[in-house]
Amino acid sequence: MIKKLKYSEIDFVKYGKCIDQSVQKNFYAQREILDEVCESWELLVSGDYDFVMPVPIKKKFGFHFVLMPLFCQQLGIFGKETDEKMEGLFVDFLKKNYKIVNYYFNFQNKISSNFKHKKNYFIETTEYKLLRKHYFKGRKSTVKTAQYLNFKELNLAENLDFIRNNFKGLDKKSDVEKLFGYMNFLDRQKKLRVFGSFKDEQITNSAIVIDHDNSLSLLGLVNDEKYRLDNGASFLIDRILQENIQSKSFDFMGGTIRGIEVFFKSFGAERQEYPIIENSKTDLLRNFFIK
Repeated sequence: MIKKLKYSEIDFVKYGKCIDQSVQKNFYAQREILDEVCESWELLVSGDYDFVMPVPIKKKFGFHFVLMPLFCQQLGIFGKETDEKMEGLFVDFLKKNYKIVNYYFNFQNKISSNFKHKKNYFIETTEYKLLRKHYFKGRKSTVKTAQYLNFKELNLAENLDFIRNNFKGLDKKSDVEKLFGYMNFLDRQKKLRVFGSFKDEQITNSAIVIDHDNSLSLLGLVNDEKYRLDNGASFLIDRILQENIQSKSFDFMGGTIRGIEVFFKSFGAERQEYPIIENSKTDLLRNFFIK
């Protein structure tokens, strides 16, 4: 039997244990991350926290909707094993009890194949020399020609102006401010690392990376277009992998735009697909009074 728990009803000790011991364990389901990025969130639970499913909630026009927050890529169902029947029960419960704008499961959830999917690119821990063999030929060449650049790890404060002046991908000013708030939160939690490529003394590119347990996740890759021909982005990702991939996996966190997808794949990354539920405004209006 699946139960819906309000935030105040959640046993966070049991929740944390379930997430930590789950085969689907990921960064996004951590309580402190959900508390930071979600307006509010609830929890679906089976048994004594044998399986759990965090549900982000946003209030609008006096109603509550399920809406994935910015910077949260995959949630879904978590447990000690993969159980397709149980996952199906969670999905049915979610659909029957919530108005869903969108919800993203994790790539290890094996729910119905008729769901839409999003793509992510990921590199498991490995020897750098072995990974380098899987680089696309063109990427190897690009990295090689950029070796005159310098690589540095920076603190967030000294890189803020560069990020603010060159960051692209978020159109709304409020979303940009959320990004900076999130980076400051991660920095306080000692989970943020910032890397830069330099031409002489001038920064050309910056990589904003989440460092959690045994994984690195690319939160943002910021490029100064004046130095586009210097191939600093390729140089930067290669150096991060060279110094870390033996002990930490690398998550590119997405890949829906063709050019970006090819860029990620060119470093030998494997594609992961995760199921999603998305409803248009028309779908929501059509079903509004059914639930």
